[in-house]
Amino acid sequence: MSDKQEFGYKHDDNKVMASLLKDFAPALNEVMKVGTFGANKYTRGNWLLVDNAIERYNDAMWRHLLSDGVDEESGLDHLYHAAWNILAVITLIKRQEDGIKKHNP
Repeated sequence: MSDKQEFGYKHDDNKVMASLLKDFAPALNEVMKVGTFGANKYTRGNWLLVDNAIERYNDAMWRHLLSDGVDEESGLDHLYHAAWNILAVITLIKRQEDGIKKHNP
């Protein structure tokens, strides 16, 4: 009997375990607050249009990592801002690798 015919079999041995993100739900919620703050301050997706964005968000990440406590403007911990910036840099690098040009999401 082939795998296609076996009941209860699924070919997902080498796939990522996406449900692991639930383990980080509290942290991701804080990062989403930073994203919401930024979307309200600017426009949702504006960060994808920033010139020299990888360098600028990398710099922002370091500014937040080197700061203690809470960001005065947002009221959110600098560490949460740093995490948002890390995700932004990773996303921008991946988009660049995939040949995705700047555009509104």
